[in-house]
Amino acid sequence: MPPETLRHLRCPICGQPLAPAPTAATTALRCPAGHSFDVARQGYVNLTAGRAPHSGDTPAMVAAREAFLGAGHYDFISAALAARAVAAAGGTTGTGAAAQRQAPGPGGSTTYPDLVVDAGAGTGRHLAAVLDALPTATGLALDASKPALRRAARAHPRAGAALCDTWRRLPLADGAAGLLLNVFAPRNGAEFRRVLRPDGTLLVVTPAADHLHELVDLLGLLRVDPAKEERVAGSLTPHFTPGDVTERRHTLRLTRAEVRTLVEMGPSAWHTDADRLDGRIGTLVEPVPVTAAVRIAAYHPR
Repeated sequence: MPPETLRHLRCPICGQPLAPAPTAATTALRCPAGHSFDVARQGYVNLTAGRAPHSGDTPAMVAAREAFLGAGHYDFISAALAARAVAAAGGTTGTGAAAQRQAPGPGGSTTYPDLVVDAGAGTGRHLAAVLDALPTATGLALDASKPALRRAARAHPRAGAALCDTWRRLPLADGAAGLLLNVFAPRNGAEFRRVLRPDGTLLVVTPAADHLHELVDLLGLLRVDPAKEERVAGSLTPHFTPGDVTERRHTLRLTRAEVRTLVEMGPSAWHTDADRLDGRIGTLVEPVPVTAAVRIAAYHPR
């Protein structure tokens, strides 16, 4: 856990700061009241305080996601988030070493965020891309899935990872984050507002109506809810002012095996009969053209 990230963490029981507390058997974080939280050997800290109502994505789903994202199929989403993050910070549009803190904010101070939080980070790939574009920021991956966090904890040298339920109070100080990411994940509007700086930005990525539309009927996948945009707005607008919205589309050309992996990593994995799915995938002609389409919406604290 990078020290710059650790200083923003708070005890999920009493809300006090956390600090390293090595013991003979393990490494843990501890607050002044004595509440202690184990750091797993893979590097993430468990901040559920024993109150995790669900375990998040399964090991199989996470392995499929790591394989699919690792092949670069959703890198266009990462790149769009990185560009939006730099623009929100008032900086350049470059990534990696080319991204510099060149644009001052009001009074000559930079507006780059000290902390980037990804709520529902999964394997941390999108967070890592944003941190590459913001070379002075540190990151925190939050997720309810231990298999996902085992990967997220190693996604970037300037990022930490914590197990938590994003529907509950987040284990962060008020106003800790300058930028908050939410990619295909649940949205806790009140908590997002609490942990975001008044001048911060929330970037929410949701599937567009035609996302994966070539596969929906053919493979019996879950459809994008037609009321998705309204539900997202309803959960956030009491706490945020909507900003600009952009859409990104990319035509993927997949093998049949990659189509199977794409299904296995998403919510349809819970609702699809494996034998029927294999039979339908077997009829596809490679390469399989698939539309990946997302909406990236910016929100600013009220």
